[in-house]
Amino acid sequence: MRWGVLVGGTGSNLKAMLTSGFSVSLVISHKAGVKALEIARDYGLESCVLMPKDYPDRQAYDAALVEQLSRFGIERVAMAGFLRWLTPETIARYPGAIVNLHPSLLPAYPGLHAIERAFSDGVLWSGVTVHFVDEGHDTGPIVAQVPVPRLVGDALADFEERIHAAEHALYPQVLKALDRGQAALIDGRVEYKKENDQWMHGH
Repeated sequence: MRWGVLVGGTGSNLKAMLTSGFSVSLVISHKAGVKALEIARDYGLESCVLMPKDYPDRQAYDAALVEQLSRFGIERVAMAGFLRWLTPETIARYPGAIVNLHPSLLPAYPGLHAIERAFSDGVLWSGVTVHFVDEGHDTGPIVAQVPVPRLVGDALADFEERIHAAEHALYPQVLKALDRGQAALIDGRVEYKKENDQWMHGH
């Protein structure tokens, strides 16, 4: 499978994918000059920047996004710090083939600033979720989750670091499993073809 990764920030999850040996064919950022693009260049990956301000609306932006994905023969998409909601047309173009990483145990704390909100609420546990993208906001079928504790004495930075470490461990594993066909979205449900990894749970 040819995977594209949508980024917009530090690229720490992109780097985790690449250092794990996961194959990425294209990186697209919605911001210029971000660290994720440097990582793509360091690994010799094709990359491009699509700035929202250069397009009149979401539909035009996503049309350009799909054009780039198609140009490079991308079959599946992993979102990693790409802070834009995809249009229904884009999601329909890649059914069951777009996944996202979210820093909470969904359905808790969807949307932006999930780590900060969980910390502010004083939760004892949060975590990391990998899910398929649907037309809602962080509402798609869950592929895998890992819980992360908020320890006594944690500052926000400590909690963030622990969650990011969980992201870097989980996301490459899930992407490799999806790439191998060990998990898939079938009729709106996540199905696992065989039980072989501890992080996999039926839904």
